Amino acid sequence: MSTSVPSAPRGRRLAQRAPWWGVVLLLAVLAVIWVYPFVWMVSASLKSSLEVFTAGLRIVPDEFAWENYSRAWTDANFGRYMVNTVILTVSTVVIVVVRCALAGYVLGRFRFRGQRIVVGVLVATLFVPTGYTIIPIVKLSMELGLLNSLTGMVLALSGAANVSAILIYAGYFRQLPKELEEAATVDGAGFLRVFFQIMLPLSMPVTATVALLTFLATWNAFFLPLVFSFSDPDLRTLSVGMQAFVGENATDWSGMAAAGVISILPIVALFLFLQRYFVEGIAGAVKS
Repeated sequence: MSTSVPSAPRGRRLAQRAPWWGVVLLLAVLAVIWVYPFVWMVSASLKSSLEVFTAGLRIVPDEFAWENYSRAWTDANFGRYMVNTVILTVSTVVIVVVRCALAGYVLGRFRFRGQRIVVGVLVATLFVPTGYTIIPIVKLSMELGLLNSLTGMVLALSGAANVSAILIYAGYFRQLPKELEEAATVDGAGFLRVFFQIMLPLSMPVTATVALLTFLATWNAFFLPLVFSFSDPDLRTLSVGMQAFVGENATDWSGMAAAGVISILPIVALFLFLQRYFVEGIAGAVKS
């Protein structure tokens, strides 16, 4: 004999789901508030300078002013700034990834005297303001003849401590089995071969995370690129080039918005491409 369990009344089920619908609605409102400034910037980049002020919060422009993008790309020299930013960012990411991966590999896989002191010094650098280091960086760059060059800019940005990246690598390498290194050592592999052929490929999620964070920091860097390109405008990056739209008596807001869209699109594209690795890398580092 089969018995059927009476289903809960529909009203009760709706009452139980009401808190979840409230959370979803709240998150949707917060998402709209969070995304709106970016949508407004895209809208302002397609408006005339006058319409930016007269349209208020209206998103759709009366007429699409595509010439704002051509003005930002050619007249404001953003084509040159884009090349400088790409060279600076890619070079910095490569140097930081290799350097932080090596440091994290040593701290995560080996035990040596003074290890805690090294980690303590690295953590202590987090509390040193950027303004305190700019003077020795500029002085050293002047003595090496690298002040007004992209090479000096790359070395200045990639020479930071990057403590977070090192600790993420260290935490990830620490959880890998030691049999991997032992098997490679038996086969005659040295330190660098074990690192570059075994450990670094296994740390791809962490590498993607560090690369993305370094990419964001370098792409949006303003202070150091401003100092290094102060006497040579052709060395400006996208963030520093935004000053071209600010005049003594007026500001080209529509051109600045177009330049902002040009600057942010590569970041959005890279994050969409690496978001899966980014989440895996953060989750692996937290788990370890």
